[in-house]
Amino acid sequence: MFTMRPATEADIPAVAEMVAARCDWMEGRGLESWRENIDDLAGQAAAGFMWVLTVGERIVGCTTVTTQAPPKDWTAREAEEPSLYLFTTVTDPAYREHRPGTLIAWWAVDQAARQGRRWVRRGCYFPKLAEYYEAQGYTLVKEQERSAGHLYLLARRAERLDLDGLGLTTWPSV
Repeated sequence: MFTMRPATEADIPAVAEMVAARCDWMEGRGLESWRENIDDLAGQAAAGFMWVLTVGERIVGCTTVTTQAPPKDWTAREAEEPSLYLFTTVTDPAYREHRPGTLIAWWAVDQAARQGRRWVRRGCYFPKLAEYYEAQGYTLVKEQERSAGHLYLLARRAERLDLDGLGLTTWPSV
């Protein structure tokens, strides 16, 4: 059984270890990684916006969740729609067969519905990652050119899901 729970400062070392494992996996496939940003990414565990996916005590994924739209990504009208925004979702490649990224995405869709929000939104800079998000039920809404690269912005309508049936719980329960 997987559990999503809020991250704490005590999770920083485990999140850093998990992100480093993902970096190793990415670099082994010739992909860019977050190696230079591991400490910054892991440090988000203490900021109050990160959630971690666990199996027992082991952290196998994380995502940062906010209710505020990034100002350059979404129009003022879109930003007014109650939404959750996912950033820096990272998963442990050792758990790839369990699809932890998909579990996190589904959790966010259910969480948004429970909070009375309409959407879950996210963005990425890699076309293959955008395709992966589309396979999770997200729709490509728009694309933008940025100094960091070509940005893909996606959204999925919030809905209640049977997380227990997917082998996922939330702590504390909501």
